[in-house]
Amino acid sequence: MAPLQVGSPFPEGVTFTYIHPTGTLDLTTCGLPIKYEASKEFQNKKVVLVAVPGAFTPTCQQQHVTSYIANLDKLRAKGVDSIVFIASNDAFVMSAWGKANGIKDESILFASDANAEFSRSIGWASGDRTGRYAVVVDHGKVVYAEADTQRGSIEHSGAEGVLAKL
Repeated sequence: MAPLQVGSPFPEGVTFTYIHPTGTLDLTTCGLPIKYEASKEFQNKKVVLVAVPGAFTPTCQQQHVTSYIANLDKLRAKGVDSIVFIASNDAFVMSAWGKANGIKDESILFASDANAEFSRSIGWASGDRTGRYAVVVDHGKVVYAEADTQRGSIEHSGAEGVLAKL
């Protein structure tokens, strides 16, 4: 798979794993991971796919995820149907990260890009981890795709950077 280009279709066959939110914020209550078929899900929605190097890591927690939580209403007002955070962490860690941030529904999904497989396929992995990037897919078509390469920066992949391009 090649790097994502604005105007191109989102690639076929992209899947992640996640644990469906149960409505509880109890970190000791876990469901079972299920497949999230991103290529199919993104066909009928406007989605912001946000990749971070790791759940609970300093920039990812203190700046990145909080920027999306704080701007959720603004993103919805711009027509965003879904926000999906991915990292190379497993689905259990990603589920706990969502709960730790007060997300108990599908307002923001937290999914696993196991082994950074998708991120590697588009050239935006960072070693064994996913890189830091955001992709906006509008009904199957990539309309925004930018990576942050400077350590600690969320200029292009944070909610404010994405909102400026919507």
